[in-house]
Amino acid sequence: MKREDKIRRMIAQEAARIMYEEGINEYRDAKRKAAKHFGPEKVLSLGSHLPSNAEIHEELQRLIGIYEEKALPERLMRLRILALRYMEILEPFSPYQVGSVLSGAVTERSDIDIHIFAESMEEVEEYLKEKNVPFEQDVVTIRRGGEFFEYPHIYIEDEGTVIECSVYPPEDIHKRSKSSITGRPIERVDAKKLMKIMVEMTSG
Repeated sequence: MKREDKIRRMIAQEAARIMYEEGINEYRDAKRKAAKHFGPEKVLSLGSHLPSNAEIHEELQRLIGIYEEKALPERLMRLRILALRYMEILEPFSPYQVGSVLSGAVTERSDIDIHIFAESMEEVEEYLKEKNVPFEQDVVTIRRGGEFFEYPHIYIEDEGTVIECSVYPPEDIHKRSKSSITGRPIERVDAKKLMKIMVEMTSG
């Protein structure tokens, strides 16, 4: 193995460890923190030798498989049941499940990611208030190509788990952003498909 490839793999392993043990969710943040462990001079010279998100994700899945083999099925089912509950609550906003709860690479710190579609943030807020669902809100900036877009986010906590809902305009429902892991359109499922996946889990 070339020296550069060895460093790349070591950074991927360290980034995965950071995500697993410290609960950092963003690959970019874990990658930067991991690279610093190799010293400032090496960080500056790494350049294209930094691992991809896919390489870090693979190492993270390996760690989860090693340490969470017995706990994973029960945890994953619990999170998917909780996700389904909130997808049913948010049904008027055409919810889609995305992220780790869909892929199955969950830890005890994993949150639930749901995409919803609404004319305005206020519409979602009023609806949740009517349903007596406590929530917090924020605006997240996402870069697409050379442009920056701001998307409202709703955060709900239930059973110690955070449900993060990204709010998109209705016209974006047929647009799927690219996955930061695969570079392909992001994987997502509606409530019906999630239920089918859960049935297959119990019968498999």
